[in-house]
Amino acid sequence: MKTIRGISQYNEKHPSVITIGTFDGVHIGHRKILERLNNRAKATGLKSILLTFFPHPRMVLQKDSDIKMLNTLDEKVAILENMGLDYTIIHPFTKSFSRMTAIEFVRDLLVNGLNAKKVIIGYDHRFGRNRNANINDLRNFGSTLDFEVEEIPAQEIEDVSVSSTKIRKALLEADIETANSFLGYHYMINGTVTKGKGIGKTLGYPTANIKVPEDYKLIPKNGVYAVKCKIKDRQLNGMMNIGFNPTVKGNTVSTEVNLFDFEGDIYDESISVEFIKHIREEEKFDSLDALKAQLFKDKQTVQDLFSK
Repeated sequence: MKTIRGISQYNEKHPSVITIGTFDGVHIGHRKILERLNNRAKATGLKSILLTFFPHPRMVLQKDSDIKMLNTLDEKVAILENMGLDYTIIHPFTKSFSRMTAIEFVRDLLVNGLNAKKVIIGYDHRFGRNRNANINDLRNFGSTLDFEVEEIPAQEIEDVSVSSTKIRKALLEADIETANSFLGYHYMINGTVTKGKGIGKTLGYPTANIKVPEDYKLIPKNGVYAVKCKIKDRQLNGMMNIGFNPTVKGNTVSTEVNLFDFEGDIYDESISVEFIKHIREEEKFDSLDALKAQLFKDKQTVQDLFSK
């Protein structure tokens, strides 16, 4: 798969089949659509293209939007690498872009820019200025501009919508198993290891504090989790805490992981964390000794989970 930033950077002359959407999470519902796209491309000899946008339109058009995404842009691209597409085109979403009329979008970008001969789209997809065009308008454009329109069945579109909603809800309720089952992979966060207060180290459970630079990334509910981590090309098990650290009077949310069977300086290193299971809620303990005793139990619980 080739990833291209902006339609103007696409130079392929071969005719294409295109689907369009945010595809946040690239979950099992999205994969049905991408499988359909790839099958049509192979059957017709066309190039398969996923056209997506960044930032999310709500981030641009609704500045006070608190939308949280399942994937950062880099995470989404990495997942799409394994989907068998010829191209993923990430087009910048700006206010000026949002003002394009429907015919300008279809004629100038899809047809002239991407040489579309087939567009696969959901019945409820809306596009153009003020989102005032729909699939029937797209069919009319197709008859004039020489491309076909294939409608994704309503049930598949509903599955995509339901899956996205359930994944976000599950993560905010710490139901990691449900989220992962809809995603088809382990939910992840990626960030950089930063210096913390060092309290975990004094208790015998040193933690890597993780800074996720993208503030639009959805972080699961506060609590303790069993996780798998990748750092310095090593795969490690660990337990993660998300929360305020109330026992030591923390006043900001931190995301930190205790890596099992690991020692070393990893400040400023990139780290990837996959969520496996929620272990317990965030809790305030009466003393550091009580916290230390609970951390011992947490580690045993997580190790037992991984040993199975």
